[in-house]
Amino acid sequence: MVGALKHIRLFGLERVLSTALKRGSLTGPIFDKELRVSSRRRRHYVLRSVYVLLLTVFVAVVWLSVAEYGGNAALQQSRMAAAGKRVVMTVVLFQFIATQALAVIMLSTSISDEIYHRTLGLLMTTPINSPQIVLGKLFSKLLQLILLLGITLPILAIVRLFGGVSVEYVLSSFYITLTAVIFAGSLSLFGSIENRRAYAVIIRTVFILGSLYFVLPGAIMAVWGILLPRFGLFPTARSLGSAGLTVALTHLNPFYVIWAATREMLSPGSAPVFSWPVHCAVMLGASALVLGRSVAVVRRVALRQATGQLLLRPNVTKLPRADRPRKTRKRDDGSRGSVKRVQGLPVVWKELRAPFIEGVDNWNSYLGLAVTVLALLVTYLATAREGALDENFTHVSYALLFVFMGSVFNIVFSATRITTEKESQTWPLLLVTPLSDWEVLLGKAVSSFRRCLPIWGLLAGHVFLFTLVGYIHPIAIFHLLIVVAWLSCFITGAGLYFSTRFRRTTSAVVASFSLALALWAVGPILAGLLSAAANRGDPIEKYLWTHPAVQTELLMAGAGGRRNANLPLNALDYGTEHVMFHMGRETFDVHRMTAILTVTAFLYVLAGMLFVWRAKCRLRRSVF
Repeated sequence: MVGALKHIRLFGLERVLSTALKRGSLTGPIFDKELRVSSRRRRHYVLRSVYVLLLTVFVAVVWLSVAEYGGNAALQQSRMAAAGKRVVMTVVLFQFIATQALAVIMLSTSISDEIYHRTLGLLMTTPINSPQIVLGKLFSKLLQLILLLGITLPILAIVRLFGGVSVEYVLSSFYITLTAVIFAGSLSLFGSIENRRAYAVIIRTVFILGSLYFVLPGAIMAVWGILLPRFGLFPTARSLGSAGLTVALTHLNPFYVIWAATREMLSPGSAPVFSWPVHCAVMLGASALVLGRSVAVVRRVALRQATGQLLLRPNVTKLPRADRPRKTRKRDDGSRGSVKRVQGLPVVWKELRAPFIEGVDNWNSYLGLAVTVLALLVTYLATAREGALDENFTHVSYALLFVFMGSVFNIVFSATRITTEKESQTWPLLLVTPLSDWEVLLGKAVSSFRRCLPIWGLLAGHVFLFTLVGYIHPIAIFHLLIVVAWLSCFITGAGLYFSTRFRRTTSAVVASFSLALALWAVGPILAGLLSAAANRGDPIEKYLWTHPAVQTELLMAGAGGRRNANLPLNALDYGTEHVMFHMGRETFDVHRMTAILTVTAFLYVLAGMLFVWRAKCRLRRSVF
């Protein structure tokens, strides 16, 4: 504890926090108001309880997988040190991922609530300035996440006594996680200024973070390693330019830094050279730039609302969507009007008229999709250069990535179909139309699925492309179609139910993600614990066969790769030796694989229809 206080005083964190949170300085009364409101909301207490429960489950699984009972005292002492390392690593990585996701979700409506309830302009008539509005919103939400980080400190302090974990790793992981959370929260807050819908902010923030942390570094390194050597520039990986670029990219990526710090803790001297204080300083600088831009935009929007002005300048595309003048379409007779014919289902037509991401028009959405496809082709070239494009593990990785992306987008879109109507106060208007409850739900479900088609199209394009090339067996198309069908049906049904159950978009999204984590993360872990305690692997094996990630891995491992693609249909072999918690290797043919997929699809589609029925029962409850 004394060492930790010395590190805190060394970096000046105590003085910075006391100055920043002092009443009337940077945060102002906004911080106090948000804290008082947050203390009365039940969902924050539920969030902490669920966080502690998930953390306990993960720690218990890691402990049982590493610690061994029996034997002499010396053996048990050595195993305690190994178990302590694994537990600390699990806690650090869990909170690193979970707190960033929660920061993006919690700050997705931080400024938009004030803008679209027309209260932001009123704040400018008070002594509160725009920096206090932005920083007050940011720190009030981040304080809830800092409390979650503080929950893990007693666990880390106790487990560290087993040996093998240094104080520096505990502190460095805390600072790396904290700066990553601040940057993710700052981006989400900035996105909430120009977007009304929470799902648009979440998707844009996740897209930006994924591009900065994964796509952009991979594309730069691919271009650096493929194109530049052909022109005689930096032909080797040991050149000074390559080394400098690698160091620069790694210190800009918190995922790499936390991985390097964890690897150094597990095996001292094996991790590449890195400096976590430099990384934290870079992340705080990037967060300051984003917050500075947010302050400028918030001030402009607040002053515009306070004075009641409607800007008609040419650069209105840079303004928030709520304050942009509406464009009208000329009729054939020269008059102006905005009446458009409804085509197909009215609810689907209404939902699809909005752009893919609010605040971004359709052309920019198409441009973003084209850039994504181009980046994907660059990764194909880099993989082919390494000679791994015809291996099954490569296609397993791509398929898992696309299934994960499609599931996340489907969860966000389905859970926000009705809550966005409630927040914009258009839900009562929709219910008084001649449309029946089933027509409304069907329209919302179809629009949610059609929104996810570009993401699922990446998976379809990958499978079709490499099926034609001869690297994937054609049966994988049929099998993956079954997986995507039941996954979309279940997620959409659950999302619509939670969207009718809650008033706020954030609550519906969190509930949908919690259900997915409970079924496909906590469920397998608990089943593994029960199987380990009973020394029986049959229940966990059958449970994992219904897991979407496990099914995708089995399908692509058995049907992917040049060798499997050239085999006859009856010769395909789906092995389960790579499945977590599996007690042994088991293989089955394509007929049994199809039967497993069919039974799983039937159960999940039935559950999805049950959620839709419950959504229909709650559709006209709590309308106002």
